[in-house]
Amino acid sequence: MSTIRESFIPFRRTDIINLCLEDGKLQGKDVKLFQEFCEILTAFFHFRFHSTLETIKDNYTVFNPNSDVKTLQETSLEEYEVMENEVIKGFRYILERANYIQLSDDIVQKSLQEKSLINLKTDVDFDDFDEFYCYYRGDIDEHITIKKFKFFKQERIIDILERVVLLIKFKGQGYFQAKAKKNKQYQDLNFTPGKMYLYFYKNIPKLDLDLLFPNIKTSMTWKDKLLFGVPAIGAAIPLILRAIPNILLIIVAILLLLKADYVVQSIEVDKEKIRDIMPILVATLSLTMTLGGFAFKQYTKYKSKEIKFQKEVSDTLFFKNLANNASVFQALVDIAEEEECKEIILVYYHILTSQEKLTSEMLDQKIEKWMTEKLGIYIDFDIHGPLNNLEKLRGKIVYEDNNEDQIKEVSLLSYDQKGNINILSLEQSKMILDYVWDNAFQYHGC
Repeated sequence: MSTIRESFIPFRRTDIINLCLEDGKLQGKDVKLFQEFCEILTAFFHFRFHSTLETIKDNYTVFNPNSDVKTLQETSLEEYEVMENEVIKGFRYILERANYIQLSDDIVQKSLQEKSLINLKTDVDFDDFDEFYCYYRGDIDEHITIKKFKFFKQERIIDILERVVLLIKFKGQGYFQAKAKKNKQYQDLNFTPGKMYLYFYKNIPKLDLDLLFPNIKTSMTWKDKLLFGVPAIGAAIPLILRAIPNILLIIVAILLLLKADYVVQSIEVDKEKIRDIMPILVATLSLTMTLGGFAFKQYTKYKSKEIKFQKEVSDTLFFKNLANNASVFQALVDIAEEEECKEIILVYYHILTSQEKLTSEMLDQKIEKWMTEKLGIYIDFDIHGPLNNLEKLRGKIVYEDNNEDQIKEVSLLSYDQKGNINILSLEQSKMILDYVWDNAFQYHGC
């Protein structure tokens, strides 16, 4: 299990708002003002993330393996590269906003090399990918019981990733055509070259990440190979040792069985020895059949494990799948929007209700302590993201008797020379958000 404290807040935005209200530090009209502030803030960030989603969707069209729409013009190579970069940039942005953590390629490949619950050798060729990203949230331990033999059970602890997101961009058609000439396995692909595949899964064992790749290949482990090969070698050695000194006798014995007497008469051999070789031949054939049957049994076991592995893959893809391809972006944008709003609301509330001046470090510690006391969770709160968002919210505070043209824009959040955080009152903060909304669309002549 990872020792990293995560930034994800495992509660709904509405629960966080209610928890702030139940804290009792907001009284009278401030309760309603705070609720209205949260409402307009949420609507604004929904609008902003919707814009991000639309940009991703427009650029993902040419990479979507499930797309059912056409483009009016052929995409040029330069446009293709720009669109690919826009998709990946948007993908990484929303995952970071959703407080997901990137798994490095080294960790992913190490996980693939270690044994999973099904003892099969698996391989994923990362050279097939132009781009590959893996993000996760929630690294927990889970106790499971494995049945070993008929009456024996084994307790194991496995490392579970509660959420896993993969982005895979495959190389083009030419690469796989060249590869198919050398390897027949690449003649029938389970994916479309040049396309971008996205997968969103829940509760995946870290050692079973290989199940999620569409280009996975299985083969025997060294133990399977030994159990399959040793019986074959065992059958061959006694046969060769017994046959070499009596090879002529064996040939004659076979000819007699085939009733080729005219050939046997031309060979000078002691027929008593031929009679003695028959038991040897029968024993050798019996040994060969026995050991050969054992080898076949081991091969059948291997095929059974392979079928079990394929079932595990099918179950994972069906029961643990949350979204695929274009729908992954929609799901992640919803999560990112929730996380962004929860963080901003917590930051704003704690600055607003604090009896002392707070620096960003003090505020970070205050929120983490509050979350532990109220909800019993330990998180690594992302303090800089929400502070930056509040500082970027700029507008004019205009009262009925003021001239808006003569009023300068101000930030909802600012800092003094000592690094202490200053924030506007609830009423003024609402005015800033209202101004931002009014100016969200700037059209000439309006």
